[in-house]
Amino acid sequence: MKIIQRGKLAAGAVLSLPLIWTILFMFVPYAILFVYSFWEKKYPTFEAAFQFGNYFTIFTDPQYFQVLLRTGKIAAFVSFFSALLAYPFAYFLIFKVKTNGTRQLLYMAVIAPLWISYLLRAYTWKTILGTNGILNSFLIWAGITNEPTDIFLYNQFAMILTLTYVFIPFMVMPIYTSLEKIPKNLIEASADLGLNGFMTFIKVTLPLSIPGLVAGFTLTFCLSFGDFIASFLVGGPDGLMIANVISSQFGAALNWPLGSALAIIMLVIVLTIISISDRFERLGEAKL
Repeated sequence: MKIIQRGKLAAGAVLSLPLIWTILFMFVPYAILFVYSFWEKKYPTFEAAFQFGNYFTIFTDPQYFQVLLRTGKIAAFVSFFSALLAYPFAYFLIFKVKTNGTRQLLYMAVIAPLWISYLLRAYTWKTILGTNGILNSFLIWAGITNEPTDIFLYNQFAMILTLTYVFIPFMVMPIYTSLEKIPKNLIEASADLGLNGFMTFIKVTLPLSIPGLVAGFTLTFCLSFGDFIASFLVGGPDGLMIANVISSQFGAALNWPLGSALAIIMLVIVLTIISISDRFERLGEAKL
């Protein structure tokens, strides 16, 4: 009994620190935001109240709804293009690269940018897409244009391109892991049954890799949905996202109640996406 009690005390001591950390730096801030979202803006600051005016404003004012739609659209495109690039790359590493050393080297080439500052990586694309960047320099050199053009920068195209580059490692990692877990004997069995490579991919590889694909999509979507640095650097007015609006409400606008309501809605959207993806992942894992 004493050994069991000591084990419980040890487990409690180990778990207490992360639990306290989670409560203090996750649940408490969210609770404060939730309370603030019902307060009322009173010039020049705000005061405690219990009303739904902030949420009513968000759902009735077209500008906030448009920003939410734009943010979701950009995040969806980023996730789609990330999957479009990451899946063939991960498939190539698992099934086509025969030596472990080469496979690990190519894998690390994709993961290594995570060690570099996010701000630096995003700013690099601002330089590439700018009027004095590589693209404009090539167009002038090739004689396609006579002067630099600004069509590559400060728009949603620049946002999607930059965020795809920044977050594609988060798509590669779960897909790579999912493909790596597929038993090789299933691939061999499909060949023995007369299926060619394409049909083996459609009937065996792709269904079994769905959990990794869903996990990667969820990661890239949620990270893109909450981004505000890329919008500031390469997005411009056309690339304004919900995180930028929240930042302005807590900053220049000094409207913490409305900013808190926007943050809560954003949190609900992200949690909904995570819950849906979790269901899809479980369905995919049930096939393994």
